[in-house]
Amino acid sequence: MLTYTVYSEAGGVGKTTMAANLAVADARAGHDVLAIDMDPQEGSLSFLFDVADHRTDSEADSLVRHLVERPRGPFADLIETSEGVDVLPAHNSLEVLSKHLRRREEEAADFGENWNPNVQLLRVLKDAGVPSEYDTVIIDPPATADVKLYNALHATRNLVIPFEPSGKGQQSVEGLADLVTGLEDTLDINVGVLAAVPNRFKGTNDQEEMLKRLRTESYDIPVVFRERTSLLEGCWRKQCSAFKYIEEHRSREREYEMETLEQFEELAAHLRQTREQEATA
Repeated sequence: MLTYTVYSEAGGVGKTTMAANLAVADARAGHDVLAIDMDPQEGSLSFLFDVADHRTDSEADSLVRHLVERPRGPFADLIETSEGVDVLPAHNSLEVLSKHLRRREEEAADFGENWNPNVQLLRVLKDAGVPSEYDTVIIDPPATADVKLYNALHATRNLVIPFEPSGKGQQSVEGLADLVTGLEDTLDINVGVLAAVPNRFKGTNDQEEMLKRLRTESYDIPVVFRERTSLLEGCWRKQCSAFKYIEEHRSREREYEMETLEQFEELAAHLRQTREQEATA
């Protein structure tokens, strides 16, 4: 099974659209895909896939309830489907997940039990049979490094890092290397970086030099996405992937946008191949 977390500390790098379009590309290639939204922001994966109807319902079952072992129904009932992708939507209670996990940990300690708040998503997915039901699991956490990211990394053990090829973007990628090392030490797990993915590339000399430097530092950069503001803004406006937006909401095909779809397909296939090679190494 291919599992990865799409994460970047920097905002505005297309983290969520990257996760959504990779999920759809993988589903269109014939794989069973589960996309998990762990970002409590309104403009998250759930909104993009138009499956956020219960976000504000305090009576609804949610991933948070399952993480603290207080579910109101089976895990399968949390799943919505959009564009061939099974989506586990975000709920507003994710904003206070740390508090709920800490309280549950304290309760366990009172009874002499060892209860690790960082592995609860992994537990939930295993108990629900996700490893046997899905070929791909993609998690979209918030940009902050907190318990939501820790749970995502424990469950996936792999990162895909979108970044903007600018001075700030390079710093965020290089800073993430330090962050990964720190997380590995904190969580006592190994975390692999499957790919670093440049967005909004304009082909300047400085950008070319940056990508060359990052590649020499052992970052796998399989594709480079150019500026596609109109396309991606259209996705948010129509709440869909780039694939659906071009097929249903564009009056004519634009060659450069079709190239972008091909790049998402190429990247999705590359991530799977990379993971398979690592598994057999």
